[in-house]
Amino acid sequence: MPTLPGVSELKVRDTSGGCILPVRVHPGAKRVAVTGVHDGSLKISLAAPPVDGRANDALIAFLAKRLDVRRSQVTVMTGASSRTKTILIAAKSAADVLAALAPIA
Repeated sequence: MPTLPGVSELKVRDTSGGCILPVRVHPGAKRVAVTGVHDGSLKISLAAPPVDGRANDALIAFLAKRLDVRRSQVTVMTGASSRTKTILIAAKSAADVLAALAPIA
């Protein structure tokens, strides 16, 4: 199965109760997809515009589905109004997250 190039370069780290995932988003894209890795952050294109938190909601929904967790387990810790965000994923280890993100879907 093909894998996401650079997934081993992601700076995902374990924390008590979950892990931290750095993300770089591209809101207003044509489709929702993982587009690669840049500077240790996961690059994600989102169809939702960056208005009224809609891009953050779309990001949370996408990551929850991709990582097989509830939406309530995905939290934007920092960068709510920025393209660069820090995401807390509860009840998943860094290894679990990397394994879920590696295959291209």
